[in-house]
Amino acid sequence: MAPILVVDDEASIVKLVAYNLSQAGFDVITSDNGPEALALARRHAPELIVLDLMLPGMSGLDVCRTLRADGVKTPIIMLTARDDEIDRVLGLEMGADDYITKPFSPRELVARVKAVLRRTADADSLPRAPDVLRIGRISVRPAEHEVTVDGQVVELTAREFALLVHLMENAGRVLTRDQLLQEIWGYDFPGGTRIVDVHISHLRDKLEPDPKNPRYIRTVRGVGYKFAREEALL
Repeated sequence: MAPILVVDDEASIVKLVAYNLSQAGFDVITSDNGPEALALARRHAPELIVLDLMLPGMSGLDVCRTLRADGVKTPIIMLTARDDEIDRVLGLEMGADDYITKPFSPRELVARVKAVLRRTADADSLPRAPDVLRIGRISVRPAEHEVTVDGQVVELTAREFALLVHLMENAGRVLTRDQLLQEIWGYDFPGGTRIVDVHISHLRDKLEPDPKNPRYIRTVRGVGYKFAREEALL
């Protein structure tokens, strides 16, 4: 089993988190700064990263952004001392899978780690999807985890990819935020439906010719979202 990487510049927090994760049966490696965390993530391919937002040398947001830009899909739980929505949203927009605000209960953190790993395992064990999903300019090959727009590969996080596949498989059908939250994140995700809006915005930025006037991922006001059918694009 790959280790869990714990990154925080407060030694007491690193020690507390590492101890509780070890007691729960996980192998743990640690870092107290951004550049080293990035190097360890690349070298050890951890099963999950617990990543503080504020780090010396390189912020947690920049570490997360860099890993996602490199195509690394390792689940990331972001730690922040700020009880501020903008920080949580920024972390999610950079590709984090979950967040937890300091101070936190070690038991809660271990539960979050297990929940994220469980969701990742469940996503990997889903029945085989069609070889190619294609609507308009967008093509998805689920088995290869590849998305192209006009033949050009577009990099998505694991959660963005799962959300896109679910929307395309249900093209033309309106899906509520609660339905999407249940299908992609699971009932135990504590962040609420705001995370759905963040990921929809990310997908639009990456896939739509004009994200402010989306052609594919359409908002159904007061209800949720739907992916346009092929015939609706003509």
